[in-house]
Amino acid sequence: MESLNFSEFLSQLTSGFTQVLDVNLKEEDYIVIDLSENNIELGKVDVSSSRAFSNYIAEYLNSFGKKVAFGGYSEVRKLYRRSELFTASEDEDSNRNIHLGLDFWANAHTDVLAVLDGKIHSFNDNSNFGDYGPTIIIEHSFQEKKFYSLYGHLSRASLENLKPEMPIKKGEKIGELGTAEENGDYAPHLHFQIIEDLDEKIGDFPGVTSRKDLDFYLQNCPDPNYLIKLRKV
Repeated sequence: MESLNFSEFLSQLTSGFTQVLDVNLKEEDYIVIDLSENNIELGKVDVSSSRAFSNYIAEYLNSFGKKVAFGGYSEVRKLYRRSELFTASEDEDSNRNIHLGLDFWANAHTDVLAVLDGKIHSFNDNSNFGDYGPTIIIEHSFQEKKFYSLYGHLSRASLENLKPEMPIKKGEKIGELGTAEENGDYAPHLHFQIIEDLDEKIGDFPGVTSRKDLDFYLQNCPDPNYLIKLRKV
């Protein structure tokens, strides 16, 4: 399957809304959130503070009576300016501020579920400020096509007792959302990303890219909603 058809291939692997968090959550418990540079209200929040950011997410969810805020694929964000991990270059087009996964903002310790059958490829605690924190990568093989799913910002306990090659079933709990103290200093959330070519990386893969590298990464990391199938109303 050519990479240009990867998104269509993914869309055929699930038939409808597919859970990635707590099995008790329903599709109607989710709501889209805009965390882009165009969000005027977010611009009033001190996003360098995980506490202030958590309060913003909680107030947003409460205002709509929802439990999970989701979104962010290919979103240009100011959020990453707080960390040198993304802003090391003097060239603005080389700084990373475009998000490559789908984020799910919910309470810390919410269960995280495998979206598809697979096996543990690798895992790591990416503990730099602003990084993923505890991260799990699952390898999938369907119709002789191999690809990967990445679950970032987990709790440290999520990495306990894991082994490479360990089989994983769709819907199986693989971890929990981490607190700000362990997830890279963010409001609790899951970063879920699909990766076609992992480039031999172990327990880590870029989840944010620059304008300079955007075309490559959008092709290699298509919108995870092809699998999740949440309505973006």
